[in-house]
Amino acid sequence: AIFDELAEFRPIELLRSQRQRTDYLLTKQARIVAMTCTHAAIARARLVELGFHYDNVIVEEAGQMLDIETFVPLLIQGGESDDSSSSSNSRLKRVCLIGDHNQLPPVVKNISFSKFSHYDQSLFARLIKLGVPSIELNKQGRARADIARLYSWRYDDLGDLEHVLKKEEFKKANTGLAHTFQLINVDDFEGRGESTPTAYFYQNVGEAEYSVALFQYLVLIGYPPEKISILTTYNGQKELITDILSQRCGAGTPLAGIKPGAISTVDQYQGQQNNFIILSLVRTKNVGHLRDIRRLVVAVSRARLGLYVLCRKDLFCHCHELRRTMDQLAAKPTKLQLVKGEHFPTERMANDKVDAHKVHEINDVTELGELVHSMQQDYLSNQQ
Repeated sequence: AIFDELAEFRPIELLRSQRQRTDYLLTKQARIVAMTCTHAAIARARLVELGFHYDNVIVEEAGQMLDIETFVPLLIQGGESDDSSSSSNSRLKRVCLIGDHNQLPPVVKNISFSKFSHYDQSLFARLIKLGVPSIELNKQGRARADIARLYSWRYDDLGDLEHVLKKEEFKKANTGLAHTFQLINVDDFEGRGESTPTAYFYQNVGEAEYSVALFQYLVLIGYPPEKISILTTYNGQKELITDILSQRCGAGTPLAGIKPGAISTVDQYQGQQNNFIILSLVRTKNVGHLRDIRRLVVAVSRARLGLYVLCRKDLFCHCHELRRTMDQLAAKPTKLQLVKGEHFPTERMANDKVDAHKVHEINDVTELGELVHSMQQDYLSNQQ
């Protein structure tokens, strides 16, 4: 048996370059090969030349791919149109597309191609509309049941996996917070709501300050910073939040070097998740591109244990397209409610009623900032 194993390593000794060894492993040994669609397009000619063959293709996030991007992985082995001297006919027998047509489509920056040519429709969505047989998952295992209800109405009979109802982390309350999710109404900060320093570069200083202060509060009561992500619907706001965070948690501050798991736009964060999400919706004059319900579904479905949405309540709650989700968010108090005296992790259960004298309601971003400043001073005193 030992000689059989040595025989398998023999080609690696004979092949001198790393490229040759990689090609050998790819064509002779590998049973599963993973790559992006972009790399498949770049490497196709070489893979065909090597005689690379496969029987099955699984395409993940197919709902976010252009038609042509979905076809490329199907063609990285030789077919009838290729030189028959270097390859035989394709062995492909099965294609499995995995995605969600209720979330964001492919990004097409040219509006004419996107809207009038339907270039932003993925092959996955096209096949669903044409009635091609498909399997739709009917249970989710990511989020608390109450958070999942914010978006489950977009799916047919979406329920919860057993562990969502029984696992301890889903039963526990969020430390220092009275609710597992909340819509927090953010009024104008120093007389300003949304602003555009340059065209389409939307920012909201009040929401940016609020999101950073809330992040600091969570870290100061013991939350792991990597378990918190700050999301927003615009690149301008993402840059503003990053700038403010670098000041509040920069060198010489009590929380120097502390960073959240991610600061990202909703579009870029599709396909990812985190335990706690702080979401800034930015706009105060009109709803903007969040009116696309698919973007809202992505935004509210990133959180596992806690979701805190910063926005102008009157604007978003009166948007007809968003009503089913916003009504659920607005059913809770629209001022952030904290629970005094708790430190992560709490023993309080999510269904436990919080004593009224322990609840501290935050009126505005200034009050939250003052609270965080006071907690930082206490933190420094304890360190000394």
